[in-house]
Amino acid sequence: MLTFLAKRLLVMIPTLFMISVLVFIVIQLPPGDFLTTYMNELKAQGEAVDPAKIAFLRAQYGLDEPLYMQYVHWAWGLLHGNLGFSFEYNMPVTDVVGDRLWLSMVLNFSTILFIYLVSFPIGIYSATRQYSWGDYGITLLGFLGLAMPNFLFALVLLYYANVVFGTSIGGLMDPEFINAGWSLPKIMSVIEHLWAPVLVIGTSGTASMIRRLRANLLDELGKQYVVTARAKGLSPMKVLFKYPLRMSLNPFIADIGNILPQVVSGSVLVSVVMSLPTTGPMLLSALQSQDMYLAGSFLMFLALLTVVGMFVSDLLLAWLDPRIRLQGSISE
Repeated sequence: MLTFLAKRLLVMIPTLFMISVLVFIVIQLPPGDFLTTYMNELKAQGEAVDPAKIAFLRAQYGLDEPLYMQYVHWAWGLLHGNLGFSFEYNMPVTDVVGDRLWLSMVLNFSTILFIYLVSFPIGIYSATRQYSWGDYGITLLGFLGLAMPNFLFALVLLYYANVVFGTSIGGLMDPEFINAGWSLPKIMSVIEHLWAPVLVIGTSGTASMIRRLRANLLDELGKQYVVTARAKGLSPMKVLFKYPLRMSLNPFIADIGNILPQVVSGSVLVSVVMSLPTTGPMLLSALQSQDMYLAGSFLMFLALLTVVGMFVSDLLLAWLDPRIRLQGSISE
């Protein structure tokens, strides 16, 4: 098991390195840079552009250096916890991100927890009561959840909350806490506002997971070992939880590495619609303005979530199914 863990940890290092190179290349692909965009905005407003000032800023931000040197400075800063300097906000990226990163992590973790807690009991119920009225109702709701875009659901929820209850559910906290320091009332305000975006973002993921768990569990329940266990007189609950459910969990545990970045990227439009102070709208703005260090830091954060999620899923799969960690030794 230790060898298995060591191999997975060693794979993470070159993976993150290659991702950082690709992220930097993707950010540099659009023509020009932040200063080019800035000059075009000034010209569109009819203001004069001083070439000496632009050259000074280009040298100050290191944009006059070769691309490989810009990457080396950026990657070296990432290794030391320095995310770089945001051109648009004229301050370090860590100061720009501020509480947005923590609020994004709280929102995404709550959404993933919501998806698993809701989908597993419903998926098990739907599989064990196939073609019942409850199964048909869950199937209908699942199709609606998959068909409705998250941002459209957010708009509908905002409208009916305002019309029916006379309240606004936008944002993640009350207005008086936006620029205030962290305190117990602010934490309670975040908790009170958290349910709406979690419900909106988690709906499609929950519906998808219910359908997949139902299909996998039905496949396992029809196999011969389940029929044999029932013939031996084992209770239905023991037959269900001992083997079929456990074997059905492998695809979902393997998806942990994918669900983390999907939830983050899927919350961008919802964050814009619901005015959430998360990293999604800031990432969109950074990409539009070619703020390379701010956008690169966000993209590397998504990559880190993916790699860490894959590592966690590998650990859980090895614990759940010993054949996975023993596969290498058996083939050898």
